[in-house]
Amino acid sequence: MAAQIPLVFHPHYSIPFPAGHRFPMHKFRLLAQTLRTQGILTEENEHQPSPLSLTTLMQAHDKGYVQRFIRGELSKQEEKDIGLPWSEWLVERTLRAVSGTLLTSELALEHGLACHLAGGTHHAQPARGAGFCIFNDLAVAALALVNSGKAKKVLILDCDVHQGDGTIVFFKDRSDIVPVSWHCEENYPTLKQTDGVNIAIPKGADDDLYLSILRETLPKVLAEHQPDFIFYDAGVDVHKDDRLGHIKMTDEGILERDKYVIQTCIKQNLPVACVIGGGYDRQEEKVAWRHSLVHQAAHWVWERWV
Repeated sequence: MAAQIPLVFHPHYSIPFPAGHRFPMHKFRLLAQTLRTQGILTEENEHQPSPLSLTTLMQAHDKGYVQRFIRGELSKQEEKDIGLPWSEWLVERTLRAVSGTLLTSELALEHGLACHLAGGTHHAQPARGAGFCIFNDLAVAALALVNSGKAKKVLILDCDVHQGDGTIVFFKDRSDIVPVSWHCEENYPTLKQTDGVNIAIPKGADDDLYLSILRETLPKVLAEHQPDFIFYDAGVDVHKDDRLGHIKMTDEGILERDKYVIQTCIKQNLPVACVIGGGYDRQEEKVAWRHSLVHQAAHWVWERWV
C-alpha cells in the first residue's frame, strides 16, 4: 500500500495558449502548485503518464476523427464546436491527459483510490468533440478496463454541473459501463441525452439541496448497479462564483460532496479514480483552489479508510 494517495500530473497539461481565452488552460499547473503547497502532492506520490497508445484511444474513438485531430485537419465547424484553437501543443496535452486518466484508473485498481489533476472531458462523443472536450478520457479509460477484463461493471459518477452527454452516447447500448450524471437541468447542453442515469439539480440549488439530492440518490444507484469500479468526475463548475454553472455551492459544500462520494464508494470496497472536470473563472488561481477540493477530500478519505 502506498504511503500517500497516488496523484497523476504532467507539466504539459498547461500549454502555451491565447491570452484571455475562455478556457482556463493554466489551472492545471496552478492546481499542482496548490497541492504541493498543501503537502498533498509530493515527489513520492506524483505519477506522470506516458504517451498515449493510439490503439487504446481508437478502441473508443472513431479512427478517422482521431487522425484528423492529430494532423490538424478538423473543419472550422468542428474546431468551433470544441472551442479550443488547434496546435501541436494541444495535441500533446490532449493525448497526455487521456493517458493520465488511464494511469489513474490503474493506480486506483492497485491502491483503491487515485486522483488525476486533469480529466473529465465528458462532452466528447466517438467521432466529434464539443464544449472544450476533444477526446472522452472517461470513456477511453472505462472501455480499457472492461476490454482488458480488469473490471466487469464500471460506474461513471459525474457531478460536473453539465450533463456528461458525450459519455452517455458512448455507452447508451451497454450495461457494463453506466454513466450517472448529476447536472443542472437548465444548462449546457441544451439538448440532453436520455440514456444512462440522469439526476437533475434545480438551477440555483445551494449546498443543502444539492447534498440532499446526492445522499438520496447515490446509495440507490450503487445498490442497483453493483459496480466493481468507479470513475468520479468532480467538476467544480457547481460553485456559486463559476461563470458557467447556475448552481450556488460553496467551497465547503463541494468539499463535503467529494468526501461523501469517495467515502461512500471506498466503504463498499470499490476502487475510485477521480478526475477534476469543469471549472471556469477568469481568476485561474481560484479555479485551481476549487479543483484542489477533490484532492483534499480524497486525501482525507485515504488517511481514514484506505
